[in-house]
Amino acid sequence: MSATKQVISNAFESSAADRLARFITQQGITSREVVALTPDASTRKYYRIGWKKRTAIAAVYAEPFDPEVHPYLDVTRLFLACGLPVPEIYTVDGTAGIIVQEDLGDRQLFQIYEDESEEKCEEYKEQAIALIARIQKATQKAYELDSISSRLAFDEAKLSWELEFFFEHYFGSLRGEKLRHAETAELKAELNDIAAELAAVPRVLCHRDYHAANLMIDGQNRMRIVDHQDARMGPASYDLVSFLLDRQPCLPTLAELRAYRLFFLEERRSQGLPAIDPDDFAHEFRLMTIQRGLKATGTFSCQTAVFGRGAAYERFIQPTLQIVLQAAEWLERFPTLRRMIKERLN
Repeated sequence: MSATKQVISNAFESSAADRLARFITQQGITSREVVALTPDASTRKYYRIGWKKRTAIAAVYAEPFDPEVHPYLDVTRLFLACGLPVPEIYTVDGTAGIIVQEDLGDRQLFQIYEDESEEKCEEYKEQAIALIARIQKATQKAYELDSISSRLAFDEAKLSWELEFFFEHYFGSLRGEKLRHAETAELKAELNDIAAELAAVPRVLCHRDYHAANLMIDGQNRMRIVDHQDARMGPASYDLVSFLLDRQPCLPTLAELRAYRLFFLEERRSQGLPAIDPDDFAHEFRLMTIQRGLKATGTFSCQTAVFGRGAAYERFIQPTLQIVLQAAEWLERFPTLRRMIKERLN
């Protein structure tokens, strides 16, 4: 091992808090105020720290990284180049595994929903949907900059892997079921069709985890995007499905979904993006709802049964499967999936 690698290795034997304390000292920051923002179970730690007459958020990673090829920094550079409202990066120390960025405060959009009027919440939802169109407008720029996001995609392999994850953890880890071979073959054939059809649609830049917990309202009441490091190319409906349907306690009405889809298509048009036929988009939206909903159900099942975090995740399983069932029934397809969901809903 080289001397440089040995130094880095030794540095990462200490805790994230210790590494951050050394970093703050090296930066000459006089304020010693450090507030932990993430639980101990997280592999990436976040802290609010004093920073040059303001506060900042320090992300402390489990390993050192190269800033030139780090996904979060790469996508942040792309989004900033396109005028998308992500946090400003103040400084980076790859050898210490630390990124210091703008502090957006603590107001996540899902918390705003609990306090604001219905009219104000609707305004925020429209702002969030308009931001999806702006992200999609950045597609060409992602390719021009050779962003990491332009080299990743929701291709058939990725979509299929996510559906297999659902199969493994919902039926296996959570429910402990052993399905009949014929039933398994029928279901997996339907899941393969879903992945193949979605992989074949034109791709645009997607945030990849676009929901109300990853949208912040800053001190100037502006909506800001966070947790964007997993951006990749995928269907135009992907982020809209995520925003409207992730972790919902009850089924939205078909009329509400139609209104939001049409609003989104108009926002795309205003950004100069190619027109999409509303009926074609409705079909893709529902197909994406099934795939995304099953993927989420797999995650909730795994978190509940494998990692013991049912208090945070288990309550979303049944409502998400109801949303999947609604979409499948509207499409009048996937009879095995529909039957199996109905048999397992309370």
